[in-house]
Amino acid sequence: MRVTNKMIMNNASSNINSAKECVNTRNKQMTSQKKIDRPSDDPVVAVRSLRLSTTLSQVTQYYSKNIPDATSWLDVTETSLINIRSLMTDCRSLAVKGSTDTYNAEDRNTMITQLESLQKQVFAEGNADYAKRTVFTGYRTNSNLVFTEDENDTIYRINQTLSAETDMEEHRYYDGVNKVPTTADEVKNPFLGLDPTDANYTFIDDMEQTNYYRMRLNYGLTDNADSINKMTIKDGNGNQIAEFSYFDTTTGLTEDETDVVVNDNSVQHIDGGINLFVFANETDWSNAEITDATNSSTILSAKGTKTVPDDAIIIIKETGDIILGKNVAASLKNNNATIDIQYDKTGFKEGELRPEYYYNCQKRYDPNDVDTNIPYTKFDENGKRIYFDIEYTVAANQTITINTEACDVFTSDIQRDLAEMIDAVKKTIEAHNKLDEITKMKGESQYASDEYQEYLTTWYDALKKEADYFEDNLQKLFSTELGKIDEYYATISLGITDLGCKKDSLKLTEKRVGDQRETVQGLQSTNDDLDLSQIIIDYTAAYTAYQASLTAAGKLGESTLLNYL
Repeated sequence: MRVTNKMIMNNASSNINSAKECVNTRNKQMTSQKKIDRPSDDPVVAVRSLRLSTTLSQVTQYYSKNIPDATSWLDVTETSLINIRSLMTDCRSLAVKGSTDTYNAEDRNTMITQLESLQKQVFAEGNADYAKRTVFTGYRTNSNLVFTEDENDTIYRINQTLSAETDMEEHRYYDGVNKVPTTADEVKNPFLGLDPTDANYTFIDDMEQTNYYRMRLNYGLTDNADSINKMTIKDGNGNQIAEFSYFDTTTGLTEDETDVVVNDNSVQHIDGGINLFVFANETDWSNAEITDATNSSTILSAKGTKTVPDDAIIIIKETGDIILGKNVAASLKNNNATIDIQYDKTGFKEGELRPEYYYNCQKRYDPNDVDTNIPYTKFDENGKRIYFDIEYTVAANQTITINTEACDVFTSDIQRDLAEMIDAVKKTIEAHNKLDEITKMKGESQYASDEYQEYLTTWYDALKKEADYFEDNLQKLFSTELGKIDEYYATISLGITDLGCKKDSLKLTEKRVGDQRETVQGLQSTNDDLDLSQIIIDYTAAYTAYQASLTAAGKLGESTLLNYL
C-alpha cells in the first residue's frame, strides 16, 4: 500500500493530539487528585462515588448533628431531674424535722419559707428547655409545663380518673376552730348562757377530729363558677356502680356544649345506694344538715359537724377532696374501683401544672387565645395512655426517644402535698399565736380579777387543745409525707437512670457511627482519589511522550520526495 506524506502527517497530527489529551487528563488529575472529572470518564467509579457520597452524607448527619443534638437534649433533661431530686431531698429533710417535736416557733416560720420556696422551684424546673423547646411537654415544645403567671380567667374542663387502689388515703378533718376574744365582753360571753340567736353570742368550740378516707383532685375549685359536672364510679371490671351528673341539659345542648351546671345540692343526688353532696368549702360542710336523698326526713349528718354518712360521698370544691363514707370506702376498696370525674376549673396560679399534660381536658376559655373549646387527649377511649414521643434517627434504621414526659417522672401530687404541708404548718403557727395572745391577755390589768382569770384559763385550755391537735396533725402529716417523698424520689431517680441508659446507648452508637464514617471516608478516598506521587509520574510520562511526538513530527516535515531524486 502506498503511504503518502499527507497520510504520515495526518497520523502524526492525530498522535500528537492524543498525547496532548493524555497530558491534559494527567494535569487535571494532578490538580484535583481525583480519578475522574466527569461520569463518562469511568461510569463504574462514578456510580460507586455517588453511593459512597450519599452514605457519607447520611452518616455525617447522624454523627455531627443528630447524635450531639440528642445528647444535649438528654443532658438538659437529666440536669433538671437531678435538680428536682435535690429539691425532694430538701423536702425530705423538712418532713423528717416536721415529724418530730423538736422544733419551736422560729423553726416553724423558717419551715414555711423553705416549703414555699421548694413548692415554687419544684415545678419551675419542669419548664426546663433546650434551644427554646421545653423538654417535658412531649412534642408540644412551644408550651410550658406550668403556668408562668397567674391566669385568673382561663377555664379548663378536666377529666380525671382516680383509683381506690392507689389514690385513696386516710385524712384528718378538724371541727371547732376558735377565734381569740379581743374584748372583755367576748371573753365572758360564752359563760353567760346567752341565747345562741343573740347578736353578742359567742362560744368556745370543743375541737374535734374525724378521720375519713379520701381521694383528691389535682386542683382546688375556688372560683364561684367552678363546678363538679359529673362523676362515674366503676369496679375493677369496668362495671358501673354509680353515676352522677349535674349538667342542666334543658337547653337542648350536649354536655360538651353547655356551661350550665347545677351542683349546689339544691337537687338531691343518689345512685347505686350512694348519696353525693358537693360543698364549696369545709365551713359549708360543717354548717349543713345532710339528709337522705330518698327520704328528706332522715338526717344523715347534723348541722355543726364534719360528718360523712356511711353511704355518702362529700366533695369539697375548695380543697378538691372527695371524702368517702365508711361503707363507700370499703366497697370501692374491695371492688378495686375507679372514679371518673369531670370538673370545670377557672383561674390558675403561677406554678400550677397545665392540665393537658396529665389529663384529657378541654380549654374552654383563654383570654390570650382566640380559639376556644380546644380539646387535649392524654388517654384514648379505653383509658390507655397516648405517648407524645420525640424520636431522633441516630443511625441507619435506629431511632431513640429523647424526651421524658412530665407525668413519667413527677406526679401532680407533689405540688398538692407541699401545699398541704404548708397549710398544716400555718395552722399550727396560728394556733400557737392564739395561745400567746391569751397568755398576754392574762397579764393585762383589765383581766386581773379572779373571774376573768378563770374565763381566760378556760379559753386557754380550749386553744391549747386546738394547738395540740394541729401539732399532732403536723407531725402525723409530715410522717406520712416522708413516705410519699421517698416514692417521688425513687420515681425521679428511675427517670434519671433511664436517661443514663439512653446516654450510654447513644455513646455506643456515636462510636459505631464514627467508625462507620471513617470506613466510608476510606472507601470513598480509595474509589475517587489518586496518589499524588503516581499522578506526577504519569504526568511526566505523558508529557515526555507528547514532547517526543512533537520532535518526531518535526523531523517528518523536513523530508520530501526531492530528497530521493
